[in-house]
Amino acid sequence: MAEIHHIHNQDPNAGAEQRKAIWKTFWILLILTAVEFLIAFTVPHGILKVTIFIVMTIVKAFYIVGEFMHLKHETKSLIWSILVPVVFVAWLILALLLEGNAIFDAVFD
Repeated sequence: MAEIHHIHNQDPNAGAEQRKAIWKTFWILLILTAVEFLIAFTVPHGILKVTIFIVMTIVKAFYIVGEFMHLKHETKSLIWSILVPVVFVAWLILALLLEGNAIFDAVFD
């Protein structure tokens, strides 16, 4: 039988940059999540707590989209074409939530 020789001359540093980026992402998301838990159990319930959670959730969402969906490596015009509609949709939802009750105030006054 013929003898098969496998040559393993891979560079031990191959992929080091990718592993470094993955660990950096892991630590950033872990710290943000730990801060969220700290706030959840220490800050009394109120508008400050809700605002902090909304801001931190948006920060985590942008970081996740940038890293895992590779949006941060795209051109600026593509990033803005995604970001601007998201901001307007978020504004629309907020406006509908805040003003949605106005119809009941007008009808039952």
